[in-house]
Amino acid sequence: MVAQMRPDLCRKLLRPLSLVSVAFACACGGSATSPNLPPDAATSADAANLTADAAAALSDAVSPMDAVADVALAPDVAAPIDAAVGPLRETRTIEVGEVRVDVVLSRPAVTEVDALIVFHGTTGRNNRALPAAERTLDEFGALLDRQDVLLVSVVYLEEGRLMGDAVLDGEAALLWVRSEAPRALGVTIRRVFLGGHSQGGYLVTRLNTMHTVDGVVANAPGPLDLVYRCGLEEAGEVESSATCGLFHRQFGPTTEDPEAYASRSLLRFTRGHRADLLVVQGMADDSIQMRSWPLFKADLEACEDCQGREFVELPGLGHPALFTSAEARAAFNAFLDRPR
Repeated sequence: MVAQMRPDLCRKLLRPLSLVSVAFACACGGSATSPNLPPDAATSADAANLTADAAAALSDAVSPMDAVADVALAPDVAAPIDAAVGPLRETRTIEVGEVRVDVVLSRPAVTEVDALIVFHGTTGRNNRALPAAERTLDEFGALLDRQDVLLVSVVYLEEGRLMGDAVLDGEAALLWVRSEAPRALGVTIRRVFLGGHSQGGYLVTRLNTMHTVDGVVANAPGPLDLVYRCGLEEAGEVESSATCGLFHRQFGPTTEDPEAYASRSLLRFTRGHRADLLVVQGMADDSIQMRSWPLFKADLEACEDCQGREFVELPGLGHPALFTSAEARAAFNAFLDRPR
């Protein structure tokens, strides 16, 4: 029996059934709401939080979870889905090797699917990661023109981790989707895509240099240049961030060890891209992002060992351009639908 409920009630029922650790659940406070998030290390426009205009543009989007089964199943057993009701959302803890990470799933009511693994932007605090992952799943889900996509949103954590450390979480999620998800979810996965916003775009861009997938979508990926960004913070020209503060404590200022900062900047990852890459950038983004964007784009265009690269530059739009532009949405769906 499947009962229809409001999404907020469904979340309250589902969360106790998830495998999120007790400590993390306590930190999250059981809240299904999305608090305002602090600025991204690469830009003062928050990577994971929509602007007021963007939020209004997405306010009519339907949540991918409109129903919940009235029985709890073991975490490695696929739950039955009523096709008339729609996708089922659940949160799981996955383990791949020594990496343990939570993911939020939206499973469609079909058994042959494409998988889209998505990554939220900077949250700054671990207790904000789950709401950010849920919101990012909703935002990417609202872009889709299709009903046969398995959405997997990675709840990567940031506190005490250097920029880029969460690539290990993303890699674990990708390997789990390929090796374990078909059995665990009772689906056949045809193709696997990656999608990310801001720091999430940073992560999927880096993952594209490590693993071959069927396509990667990055919206306003960053931080592009940590030497520049953190140097501004050291000079007191912009507000301090946890990202740069952690680098400063471990490596000293940018003037003492610039390579430590540069080696984690996305400008260093413009070679060896294994899958086609779609990058969306609002051209009215934060000045820090826009200072390095032309360099990043030029380096990708000059790459000789990369697969296809496509850029959608949107004048007048800011950080969440992918989620607020009809042109970007059309490019996104065309990219996913392209035969490969």
